[in-house]
Amino acid sequence: MKKAILLVVSLSIIAAGCANMNRQQKGAIGGAGAGAVAGALVSNSIWGVLIGAAIGGTAGSLIGKHMDEQAKELEQAVPTAEVQRVGEGINMTFASGLMFPINSATLSEGYKDDLSAAAAVFAKYPDTNILVEGHTDDTGTEQINMDLSQRRAKTVSDFLVANGVSRSRLQTKAYGEAMPKYPNDSEANRSKNRRVELAVYANDDMKASAQAGNL
Repeated sequence: MKKAILLVVSLSIIAAGCANMNRQQKGAIGGAGAGAVAGALVSNSIWGVLIGAAIGGTAGSLIGKHMDEQAKELEQAVPTAEVQRVGEGINMTFASGLMFPINSATLSEGYKDDLSAAAAVFAKYPDTNILVEGHTDDTGTEQINMDLSQRRAKTVSDFLVANGVSRSRLQTKAYGEAMPKYPNDSEANRSKNRRVELAVYANDDMKASAQAGNL
């Protein structure tokens, strides 16, 4: 019964968020299937944050257009990351295997240029907040995985600050192995679960500008 209620609530959130999505975004959700998207909302806080941050209406449409531009720049700046528009925000996913050596929270030298490029785009759009989440697969103990995901999220956040992004815009969360995107039943899926995800969404200033029609 609890799962059924959670599914209904999740689908209601999706329906509200879809009003502010462009045709491409709606098609992506339709192709994924309502059950898959509901599962993503339930198991992945990024989706919940992005859909929950939506304000809808004309202001939401203006924010969406603003985010379209930023998402396009992020895709071009960091081709190694996955960039998705969700509601009125952006979900950006980095593969931990590219960012960090195994079992380490030290940023790989070869990935610093990519993350610097992302920081430059974020600095260009100061009217957004950024949530940085660390995730792992289920290899190792829960405590080790939680600690590793926490340290990796902090490393990414600190790197963004060092490269021009205001710390006041950033928040970090760590989930260890608790929120996999895929079943931990193969190395291919485990590698996808080892990730750092970002949610980029409008701050109060952007929302105020959008509601005033000045965005």
